[in-house]
Amino acid sequence: MIRSLSTHSFLSSTIIFPLGRSTLLPSKVCKVYSFLHLGNWVRARIPVSTRAVSALMSSKSGMEQVLVENEVQQVRLLDSVNDDHGGVIVELSESMDSKVFASMLKASLALWRSQGKRGVWIKVPIELVNLVEAAVKEGFWFHHAEPKYLMLAFWIPEGAHTLPANASHRVGVGAFVMNKKREVLVVQEKSGLFRGTGVWKFPTGVVDEEEDICAAAMREVKEETAIDTEFVEVLAFRQSHKSFFDKSDLFFVCMLRPLTFDIEKQESEIEDAQWMPWDEYVAQPFVQKHELLKHLVGIWKAKEDEAYFGFSPVPITSRFPDQKSYLYVNDRDLKGSKVRMSQTA
Repeated sequence: MIRSLSTHSFLSSTIIFPLGRSTLLPSKVCKVYSFLHLGNWVRARIPVSTRAVSALMSSKSGMEQVLVENEVQQVRLLDSVNDDHGGVIVELSESMDSKVFASMLKASLALWRSQGKRGVWIKVPIELVNLVEAAVKEGFWFHHAEPKYLMLAFWIPEGAHTLPANASHRVGVGAFVMNKKREVLVVQEKSGLFRGTGVWKFPTGVVDEEEDICAAAMREVKEETAIDTEFVEVLAFRQSHKSFFDKSDLFFVCMLRPLTFDIEKQESEIEDAQWMPWDEYVAQPFVQKHELLKHLVGIWKAKEDEAYFGFSPVPITSRFPDQKSYLYVNDRDLKGSKVRMSQTA
């Protein structure tokens, strides 16, 4: 969206006084201006051509007026909201010519600079991709992309920026499901690293956006095998680096309790699925050679001896309205600690 206001309203709130002093920036000529904005005097350097004399102002509604060779012109500013860290966020939604956008962006940057703003975020929907080049030419860089938009970033102050980096990790889950016969639920995949190897593995997958780890583990088991489960706990997790598209990876091994037992494999991804005796699973050469799996075998042995307890999800209140979250804790030791505390109180 773009804010606009009539000339009359604008002139009643802003007065412009060019100082007439020029300064040089790389390949650009700038003029220094002083203007009265909402009762405060502000000085700003604004790049101009050798034949145009420009002065930037803004009213509460976001309308800028520029004096060009003694003629008054109106230049619209990009609509923005302040973030929590001294910067601004722009969400583009209106189709426009890239030259018009470039002019609006230049004017907006000059205003934000005069206001002491820091980071600038521009969210560009996929249908407005024609505007990206103009922003890049102003110094914006790609911060991250999603299927429907590209996020651009810019740092106004001099020196290194302190904007947060893009999301650095992908989160995956592996599901350990054992029935009362000491059989584990395993699959063979149609694609990927284990295709055609004959390796039987636990159901695995990636946690979706806004999906909890516990929900993702149950979903993956349901999708790949049609088995309904109940989440028990996180047994362990592994962190690795330079994984999918050079991102780091967090992989959570989850223990689930089966509620149904008739397997229906997922035709699109799973070659075969079965309940496999635990000792047969452990005897696979791949499991014997894979360090992570050898650790998990040891964890399960300790689990059977009731010498190891993982982390169970405890619902907690989020600071965001209408959002739930989970704290994964060692529930047994936590309850034991409460008992001891109550006994000593």
